[in-house]
Amino acid sequence: MHSAVLLIEFGSIILGLGLLGRFAARFRLSPIPLYLLAGLAFGEGGLLPLGASEEFVSIGAEIGVILLLLMLGLEYSAGDLVTNLKAHYPSGLVDCALNAVPGAAAALLLGWGPVAAVVLAGVTWISSSGVIAKVLGDLGRVGNRETPVILSVLVLEDLAMAVYLPIVTALVAGAGLLAGSLTLAIALGAAGLVLFVAVRYGRLISRFVSSDDPEKLLLVVLGLTILVAGVAQQLQVSAAVGAFLVGIALSGEVAEGAHTLLSPLRDLFAAVFFVFFGLHTDPASIPPVLLPALALALLTAVTKIATGYWAARRAGISVKGRWRTGGALVARGEFSIVIAGLAVSAGIEPSLGPLATAYVLILVVLGPLTARYTEPLASWWTRRSGERRTVREDTSTVAEASVADGGTASGA
Repeated sequence: MHSAVLLIEFGSIILGLGLLGRFAARFRLSPIPLYLLAGLAFGEGGLLPLGASEEFVSIGAEIGVILLLLMLGLEYSAGDLVTNLKAHYPSGLVDCALNAVPGAAAALLLGWGPVAAVVLAGVTWISSSGVIAKVLGDLGRVGNRETPVILSVLVLEDLAMAVYLPIVTALVAGAGLLAGSLTLAIALGAAGLVLFVAVRYGRLISRFVSSDDPEKLLLVVLGLTILVAGVAQQLQVSAAVGAFLVGIALSGEVAEGAHTLLSPLRDLFAAVFFVFFGLHTDPASIPPVLLPALALALLTAVTKIATGYWAARRAGISVKGRWRTGGALVARGEFSIVIAGLAVSAGIEPSLGPLATAYVLILVVLGPLTARYTEPLASWWTRRSGERRTVREDTSTVAEASVADGGTASGA
């Protein structure tokens, strides 16, 4: 009986996602906000809570994030990664300064204390690689000139999590200096090892994975990715970082074949991830913290756009590409929820969880919209400003000519 209910619930979810995707495609919108709202409607405190399929959806959501980051990694080689990291690390520093500081300041202004300030700084700092990867694909921008800049910022953030998450874990647990330092050392060593193997032995890994049989290629790539992601998470490194580095390690025909085979799976499980996020958000917990969450969301949306604009300008991208870069980076998601969850489970601040949830929900809905419309709005504003400036200049010229004519007439 339980299995029948599970199949009915999960089948209904997948069917509903397909219909929502069709609706969004008709209006040329990203389906992500619709997936999230569907999760809210059928999650905790929603119209019709789902129970039997919750655990299955949870696992599917984790696989969705892993596949999103794997597919991003397949777009670039290990050499591209190293080059981008060397070229764009100043952008990572600017990103941290502009987006972590507002979160820390908000926590201190609310009287939550220094530990909560460190936690909320991470919530507002880290963009959602999963949401952004999906949006870039939906908008057909994976091959754009500004996309490597976007990915460089995201990779720097994800790698920074290898340092940040162990620190936060130690802080919220009240661990001593020795225990916290040991956790951090393990995390850094694991991230460094995976990156070294991806860069140094990427060709050997590609040869090992390579197969002319699509079935075997699919199984080996998927199994290797989930295995590495699980080991990375066990060592306090993000599973997303592990999956991304597996994609980086694969190259050539293997990467192209894996991309083709895994694209449908990515789309399926990515949709499940966004529904899962909505399912675990109680709508009743949002109104009390909506105003501060909205203010913080709007502020950090602006700072993310500024971050992307600065990073793209530094890379020599055109003005339109700079605005697209900034707009694409606005969304927050999976990392922000993980960070807030650490503090909530440790009982740091009861209001932090609802605020973080409302904040992420606002930006995960706003993010696809800013990715699509920031550049057209900026272009429209620039044209309008230019037209007003031209009118003022013409008016000034006419006035000067009138004065000159008046002076000539008086002289005559």
